[in-house]
Amino acid sequence: MKVLLDTHVFLWFVLGQDQCSKATRALIESPSNNCVVSIASIWEIAIKHALGKLDLHQPISDFFDTFEQGGFAPVPINSSHILTLASLPLHHRDPFDRILIAQAKTEGMHLLSAGRPAFCAV
Repeated sequence: MKVLLDTHVFLWFVLGQDQCSKATRALIESPSNNCVVSIASIWEIAIKHALGKLDLHQPISDFFDTFEQGGFAPVPINSSHILTLASLPLHHRDPFDRILIAQAKTEGMHLLSAGRPAFCAV
């Protein structure tokens, strides 16, 4: 199953934080799943880190090296994602959440989110 990780879920996983449940960690680590991360999440992380709202416990360049070494390749944003985003209802106003939903919907991926429900198919 192809799974797009929400920014929070990805951060909790790579930083080894308690908010990443054993079930979530098992899902991400399972070889039967192809877990991916959007370039939008990487962008969001870089912005929050630069603003001092996110402590990565390491320089941002080292964090990105760890990202790539961990086998996470970023999913690019393309025009079909933008067109899907434009058609979404305004339930979510956060631009990063909206593009993640659009990417998952366009690419037929499941979105693993920190919100409720924690795992959703879009």
